[in-house]
Amino acid sequence: MTDFWQLIGNLIVDFGNWVWGMPLFLLLIGGGLGFLIYSGFVPFRYYGRAIRSLRKKEDDAPGQISSFEALASAIASTVGMGNISGVAVAITMGGPGTIFWMWVSAIVGMATKFFEGSLTIMFKGKDSAGEPQGGPMYMITEGLGKKWRPMAVFFSIFGLIGTLCLMQANQLTEALTTVITVPMGVETTFGLKLIIGIVICLLVSIVILGGIQRISKVSAKLVPTMVGMYFLLVGYIVITNLSVVPDVFYSIFAGAFEFKAGLGGLAGSAIVIGARRAAFVNEAGVGTASMMHGASKNTQPIREGLVAMIGPSIDSGLVCTLTALAILINAQYDVTQLQGIQMAMNSFEASIPGVGHYLLLIMAIIFAFSTMFSYSYYGVKCTNFLFGAKYAHYYNYFFLIMLVVGAVISLDVVVGIIDSAYALMAIPTMITLIILAPKVKKEMKIYFKK
Repeated sequence: MTDFWQLIGNLIVDFGNWVWGMPLFLLLIGGGLGFLIYSGFVPFRYYGRAIRSLRKKEDDAPGQISSFEALASAIASTVGMGNISGVAVAITMGGPGTIFWMWVSAIVGMATKFFEGSLTIMFKGKDSAGEPQGGPMYMITEGLGKKWRPMAVFFSIFGLIGTLCLMQANQLTEALTTVITVPMGVETTFGLKLIIGIVICLLVSIVILGGIQRISKVSAKLVPTMVGMYFLLVGYIVITNLSVVPDVFYSIFAGAFEFKAGLGGLAGSAIVIGARRAAFVNEAGVGTASMMHGASKNTQPIREGLVAMIGPSIDSGLVCTLTALAILINAQYDVTQLQGIQMAMNSFEASIPGVGHYLLLIMAIIFAFSTMFSYSYYGVKCTNFLFGAKYAHYYNYFFLIMLVVGAVISLDVVVGIIDSAYALMAIPTMITLIILAPKVKKEMKIYFKK
């Protein structure tokens, strides 16, 4: 039986590596670059206006939350364990050069998110209860027509899998055992992981069973605080290791176009790995954030697009860079086994002896829970579309059970499952964005002229 599950795990990992080949890379990065040029470089020209747009409210517009709450909830979902363990996984697989491609992905991801945020308001639909809803599935059915519904169903099915927080549960469990139980002499057994998974499940249930309003309110308070705390923590590490920072940046640029021998060579170049991990972090083109922005009380599609494009600049641009600097200053990343948060823990402890791993553990707990709160909502939206509004809330119970599963399975299988689901969500999302992009361009001319 063990061999059977090992075989299944290997198949999942192999499929994840296969589906994230050059065609999908070109679709996401090439598509994002196309959006950047087609939009007239909106992320560079209108970033200040995007920030100012956060202050505007339309309380009587259809939707459930404000634009700021939508952005905070979307960032809460993207600024998570992927920003710590995801960066460590990328460096393990492809070397420091993967960070350069994360930056590139952040820039083109901002353009992609601009089109996502605009179209999710432009083509809102209604669920079976008559409630306004947004997201790729409604962009497809409302923007492309009912005959495209099978593609919307395809997205929603894999959305049920991609929005499970397996990585968060898995890496939070690893962080807790590495910092707390192992030093106490407690063996990391299946039973211990199961107990941790159940505790995580119970804590998350307190927030997500309260619905989108409770999720958005918690996220709006949590996100600014956690990003600020992380900035101060990594800022201390950088300041106390200023002499090696130039070497860190050199390794990032020097490795950007190289293949990493061994583990990274099997999975592909730094370019593909960086883009793959960036997609996991900022989700540009995957379609998740548009589900959150689709709940925004906003009748101006372009304004919501401006708000949405802020996300990748914070998660892939700022937070991932902070993690990369902290890891590369001290970490030994030439390893033969896939590593996640443990490598980050070792680096933080080397930089701040005695307390570094405890401080990162605190951040990991906040990051992981913020993501788990928001992700459940995405799965509920997919369930709503597939089975109807009255059954949507049942997804939360499936989501909570899978947190326990995520805590006990291996990291490589978790990465394979999420990568595969994200890839299969990105295909219909990017196709839809590309087809409907001219409608955004037309709306842009009207909005910016005003």
